[in-house]
Amino acid sequence: MDPQAHIGLLSILPATLAIILAFITRNTVFSLAVACFVGVITLGNGLMGFPTLLKETLGTTSFSWILLLELFIGTVIAFFQRTGAIQNFTAWVERRALTRVRVQLIAWLMGMFVFFSDYFSPLFVGSTMRGLTDRYRVSREKLAYIADSTSAPVSVLVPITGWAVFISGLLIGMGPIETAGQAMGVFLNAIPFNLYAWLSVLMVGLVIIGIIPLFGPMRQAEKRAQEEGKVLRDGAEPLVGEELTEIPAYEGARTGLLLNFFAPVMIVIGVAVGTFIVMGSAKTMEAFLAAAVFLGVVMRLQGIPFNDIMKTAISGMKGVMPAIIILALAYSLNQLSKDMGTASYIVEISSGWLTPSLLPAMTFLIAALVAFSTGSSWGTFAIMMPLAVPLAFNFSGDVLTPLIYATVAAVAGGGVFGDHCSPLSDTSVLASTGAASDHIDHIKTQIPFALTVALFSLAAYLVVGLSL
Repeated sequence: MDPQAHIGLLSILPATLAIILAFITRNTVFSLAVACFVGVITLGNGLMGFPTLLKETLGTTSFSWILLLELFIGTVIAFFQRTGAIQNFTAWVERRALTRVRVQLIAWLMGMFVFFSDYFSPLFVGSTMRGLTDRYRVSREKLAYIADSTSAPVSVLVPITGWAVFISGLLIGMGPIETAGQAMGVFLNAIPFNLYAWLSVLMVGLVIIGIIPLFGPMRQAEKRAQEEGKVLRDGAEPLVGEELTEIPAYEGARTGLLLNFFAPVMIVIGVAVGTFIVMGSAKTMEAFLAAAVFLGVVMRLQGIPFNDIMKTAISGMKGVMPAIIILALAYSLNQLSKDMGTASYIVEISSGWLTPSLLPAMTFLIAALVAFSTGSSWGTFAIMMPLAVPLAFNFSGDVLTPLIYATVAAVAGGGVFGDHCSPLSDTSVLASTGAASDHIDHIKTQIPFALTVALFSLAAYLVVGLSL
């Protein structure tokens, strides 16, 4: 099928079915599997189309990368647990005269600190802060919201991340943009216009300190946690295996917070940021591999038996398997959406509304719909940038104007919003994993806040478009 072709209204059937079933059944794996099966049948690929889809989608470099990344992150977190590093970090933080609000603010600041990877950030914040937030009766849904809202929204605002490189790379060749330097300049100028990302991060802080009151399902979750001490609702299924959450600290090992916690974290940050500066691409997976190897060697030197270290590593890998299964099916559904032309259909039925004054607002709205339907912000960027930005240049006469910057930012923000709210999104899955939250509970409690920010952003883009 032509990449720009679609099969009409049926092209949105699998994604829509997955989202609806996820909310009805609260079982993301079942919902994604059914959606993929219905999709391949709709395409006429028969009963064998489903295993063929899985084989072709999961046998790719991109999925292999995220699979290895998740396995190495699971290993590092398991080592943190086995050495008592997270417990020691919790005790170290608790000595700082904490309150319930301060604990949440620490999680918020940690999420912004780990800006270089939207994959590591929610897992790191959730797994590191979970013990503290449980102790202060913060619901797992709230922790997942904090972790999720300080991952992709922060990564898309920082010019030294893979997000910046990817977005600026898509801009090369559009209008007067001829070099990577010029493209990065456009990205930098677009940062102030990325309203959804800015407001998402800000809203988390305002919700934590109480300036913006809790509402919707999040209010009920927090009331349950504070009044009943239940950080999870009855019947919830945390999106992380017990192998990872229930690893006890090894008794008698000479472990310490510096070597077993801070040093590995700095290795991850140092390798990721260093490779970005030197090579132009943050080697996140390699960073976690280095941290896992470092921790394994340190643990052996601290007296933990080799067999115990290997058993702990395997437990960590088992612990992230629920997330990996969902990501595998989400990747398959994303490929199916490409084959069916889901994004092309959404863009086509919306293209007639695009005028200069409405371009930023409509670009944000369409990008959000595409990202929500596919669960992929980067996929949305790849689809929407080549469509919206040349149109903006056409309106501006191939001149770099605020309309160009606002349009680029609208694509970026819309992609993050859709990715933020979709149960198919990888970052949302990882936020649920890190916080050990029920995944659908996380999505249900986060959507009202994300929608509020999105509506403010949409209104602001309308104002921006009319004033340009």
